[in-house]
Amino acid sequence: MPPMTLNDWLARIELMHPTVVEMGLERVQAVRRRLGLAPSFPIIVVGGTNGKGSVCAMLEAMLAAAGYRVGCYTSPHLLRYNERVRVDRGEASDRELCESFADVERARGDVSLTYFEFGTLAAVALFVRADVDVAILEVGMGGRLDAVNAFDADCAVITSVDIDHVAYLGHTREAIGFEKAGIFRSGRPAVCAAPSPPASVRAHAAAIGADLLEIGRDFDFRCNRLNWRFRRTGAAPLVLPYPQLRGAFQLSNASAAIAALSHLSDRLPVPEGAIRAGLVSASVSGRFQVLRHEPAVVVDVAHNPHAAAALARNLDGLTAGGRNLAVFAMLADKDIDGVVEALKDRIDEWLVADLQEPRGASAVDLARTLRSHGVERCLGGFDRPGLAYRHALEHLAAPGDRVIVFGSFHTVADVLREDATEAASPPRSILRAVPA
Repeated sequence: MPPMTLNDWLARIELMHPTVVEMGLERVQAVRRRLGLAPSFPIIVVGGTNGKGSVCAMLEAMLAAAGYRVGCYTSPHLLRYNERVRVDRGEASDRELCESFADVERARGDVSLTYFEFGTLAAVALFVRADVDVAILEVGMGGRLDAVNAFDADCAVITSVDIDHVAYLGHTREAIGFEKAGIFRSGRPAVCAAPSPPASVRAHAAAIGADLLEIGRDFDFRCNRLNWRFRRTGAAPLVLPYPQLRGAFQLSNASAAIAALSHLSDRLPVPEGAIRAGLVSASVSGRFQVLRHEPAVVVDVAHNPHAAAALARNLDGLTAGGRNLAVFAMLADKDIDGVVEALKDRIDEWLVADLQEPRGASAVDLARTLRSHGVERCLGGFDRPGLAYRHALEHLAAPGDRVIVFGSFHTVADVLREDATEAASPPRSILRAVPA
C-alpha cells in the first residue's frame, strides 16, 4: 500500500463500511484476534449517557500525576482526530496513528469495520506499541455491543443513564441501563455514578458477579464553599479542591473517577496528592468551556435533554444581569424538543443555524420547534453555527451579555474554528429569514 496521510486514512475508513453504525462485536473481535491484541496493562472502560469525557479526563490527569504512562481513547473529536488518542496527556502524532491504522488494515483481511471500530482497534494497538501502564477507553455508544467492549475492563464506570440513541439502545432507562451495564466484568469493580440507577444495571451486575459500587450507597460526596469531601465505605474521607471542570455535576464525575481508582489501588496506587493535582488540571474542550469574558462566550456540546438540563443549572450559577444569547444547531435524529424544553426559560434570544452534516437539522425546522415551545425571539437562519456566532458578537451582544453555544459536537467545533479565525473579513450576508 502506498504511503497515506492521516487525512487519507480517515477518508478511507469512513467509506469502508456500508453504515456508519452497526452494533455488534463479531467483526471487531475477529480483527482483534488477528492483531494479537491482548493488552497486559489494566484497562478502565467508561460508559454513560453524559459525563464520559469528563471522567476520562479526570482519571487520565490523576493517573498521570501519580507517575503512570497513561493511554486515553475518547470520542468524538472537535477539531482534530488526534484528540481521540492520547499518551502521557499528549495527542498521538499523525505518524503514530497512520502506523496503527496500517496495522489494522493488514490484519482485517475481508472483514469490514465501521469508522469507530477501526479507530478503537488502532488506538489500543497504539497504546500497546507505546507501552502504556494503563489505558482508559471511552465507550462510543451504549456498551454491550460497542467496539470498546471487545476489551475486558479491569474496572468499568457508568457515569449516568438517560434517554439517548433510542434507535440503537431502546426507549427506556431500563433498556439503556442494560446496554450500558454490558461493560461490567465478573469479579471486577463496576462503578455507577447514576443516581437511582435502573434495576437492569443492578440485575446485570448481580447476574455476572460484578462488584457493583453505587453513588449514595458505597461512595458519595459533600461540598461546602471552600472544598468538597469524597467518602467511601470503610475509608476516611478525602478533603479535596473543586475540579477545574465547571459545573456542580462534575463532583459526581470526580467521585466516580476516585471510586474507580480506589478499587484498583492494588495494581495502580494513586496517592491523595495526585488526586488533588488531577482534579485541578483535568480539562475537556467543549464542556461548559468559557472562550471569552466580555461578552462572555460559553460553549457546551449538550445534545440531549439530560445534558441540556445540566447546562441550564450551570447557567443559573452565572452572574445575574445581561442576556443569554443562544447559538443553536442540532442533529435531526436527536431529541430537539427535549433540549429546547430544558433551556427555553434560560435563553433570551435564539440564533438558529444549519449543520452541514448529513444528519443535521435545518434552521427552519429548529425555528419551528422553538415556536412550538412558545419561544418568540428566534433569529436566523444561518448557514452554519460559526456565522451565527459572529453575528451574535458583532451585532447583538452588549457588555454583560452571554453567548451560549450548544446542541452538538458539530455546533461547538464550527464555533471554535470561527473563533480562531475571527479576524477574517465577515461575509456580506450571513443571515437569511426563517419562514414563520
